[in-house]
Amino acid sequence: MPEQIAAPIPADPLPAPTLLKRAVRLGRKFQNPVETEIGGFGMIFKLLPLYLSNREERTPKRQLGPFVTAADTYARPPASGLRVTWFGHSIMLVEIDGVRVLIDPVWDERASPMSWAGPKRFFPSPLPLEKMPELDVILFSHDHYDHMGKETVRALAALPAAAGAQWVVPLEVGAVLRSFGAPAEKIIELDWTESAEMRSARTGASLRITAIPSRHFSGRSMRNRFETLWASYALKGAEHNVYYGADSGYWDGYTEIGQHYGPFDLTMLEVGAWNVNWESIHMGPDGAMRAFRAMGAHGLLMPIHWGLFDLALHAWRFPIERITELADADGIPLWSPPPGVPTEFEKGVELRSSWWR
Repeated sequence: MPEQIAAPIPADPLPAPTLLKRAVRLGRKFQNPVETEIGGFGMIFKLLPLYLSNREERTPKRQLGPFVTAADTYARPPASGLRVTWFGHSIMLVEIDGVRVLIDPVWDERASPMSWAGPKRFFPSPLPLEKMPELDVILFSHDHYDHMGKETVRALAALPAAAGAQWVVPLEVGAVLRSFGAPAEKIIELDWTESAEMRSARTGASLRITAIPSRHFSGRSMRNRFETLWASYALKGAEHNVYYGADSGYWDGYTEIGQHYGPFDLTMLEVGAWNVNWESIHMGPDGAMRAFRAMGAHGLLMPIHWGLFDLALHAWRFPIERITELADADGIPLWSPPPGVPTEFEKGVELRSSWWR
């Protein structure tokens, strides 16, 4: 299992003034890094007519897949040092320079507090949890249902492949994991700009994980919004540097993220679940392209947060169609593997799968 650390370690000193700071809490509620308006219960009355009149293909008309992960692939380390298996949405297994990181796992049938209602998966997970390879880190960006599956956490906590894994989360998310059965002694919480240095006993490789501010919110009900922190992450190994943007609206901090934590070989940015009514917390394809450019447009852009759940008003294909259109217009290389395929990353080599067409 990875070496355990007693406490988070500070990231490298940041220049002042900076938008990249430790999280601020007013009372019990964490604050966004910039002023952000979040719609309350009243937003339902504004959105309901839009949902009722919507005619977009928000869920696929035909069954997608089947997608099947060749689990024996994990017996061989990635030749390039970086391999990613994208399971749809923002769920992925990242093998980076000898360290395996499972990110925002949701194997649950629905991204919902209810097992009988709410956004349902477009397709089953390509890899059953019981076939998961040995994990070094299980990483969560925040506690929303489409990023943290309750039943998934329970299953992982009992899974031999996760027995030695460190669970890395933003501040106060540890209590949520513990309530789901995750081992308390293996949970480490990070504030923004704090890092955790992980070392895999499997390989001896090390990875620095740094929590970085994002513009979003948290909570698994309307009653506990903002009481747990949310974050994006930089994953820096011996040879590769990856940015996992998680959920975020566009904000001016992206320039500083690129300057201080980059350049990144692979930048994962959300493109789905966008709507003008909540663009301050979900940036969509246009915001993702703007953010990628603000970060320096280094390496390859990986579109995430799409292709698995119906969470907005747009057609399910819209996010990938729009980001592809923007990439073609701007000459930006995309890296978008098909679901469930352990895919080797090669620096500067674009990848565009067409599974969604």
